Amino acid sequence: MTPKSGGSDIDRLIQLLARLPGLGPRSARRAALHLLRRRDALMVPLAEALTQAARTVQPCRICHNLDTHDICAICRDPERDAGLVCVVEQIGDLWAIERTSSFRGRYHVLGGTLSALDGVGPDDLTTNALVARIASGEIREVILALNVTVDGQTTAHYVADRIAGTGVAVTRLAHGVPVGGELDYLDDGTLTAALAARRSVS
Repeated sequence: MTPKSGGSDIDRLIQLLARLPGLGPRSARRAALHLLRRRDALMVPLAEALTQAARTVQPCRICHNLDTHDICAICRDPERDAGLVCVVEQIGDLWAIERTSSFRGRYHVLGGTLSALDGVGPDDLTTNALVARIASGEIREVILALNVTVDGQTTAHYVADRIAGTGVAVTRLAHGVPVGGELDYLDDGTLTAALAARRSVS
C-alpha cells in the first residue's frame, strides 16, 4: 500500500509529474521530493520557466516547430537551405536531427503518423500545409525522415503520393536507421549516416 504523501498539494504535484514520459508513480514521488527539498534552487525557477514557456512558446506557422516567435529560428535563418525540407513525425525527431549538426535545410513537422488504430487520419496531420509549401515553388527536395515503423512507413508512402507530380524530388533516410527504430533514440552518428545515404522514393 502506497503511503500518503502528506497533503493534497503534494499529491497533485506527484500526479502531474507521473504524467510525464518516463515517470511512473515511484519516479514522480522521488522527483517531487527532490523539488521540494531544493525549493529555492530548483522548484521556484522551474515553476517560473514553465509559466513563461506556457505563455510564449508557440508552433511555427511554416514548419510547426516550437519557438517563441510565430516563425521559428530555423525558418528565419537565411543560412539554411530553403529548398531542402526534412519531413519528420514529431518535434523530438527534429531536435534529434539538429543534434547531429549535419543537416542545413529546413523542416516540416507532421504532428504524428497515420494510424487507423489510434484514429489518426490525413486531416490530423500537417500534410496539406506541406503541399502548400511545395506549391510556392521554393522547395526542390523533400526528405522523408519518418520512423521505420508500420505507421511511419504508411505515412511516408502517403506523403510521397501527395507530392507525386509536383516535380519535387522525394528521398528518404537509408542506412543506419533500424527497422522499428525511432529517431529520437538513435545516436548522432547513425542519424548523420542516414541523412548522407538518403535515396529516392520509388
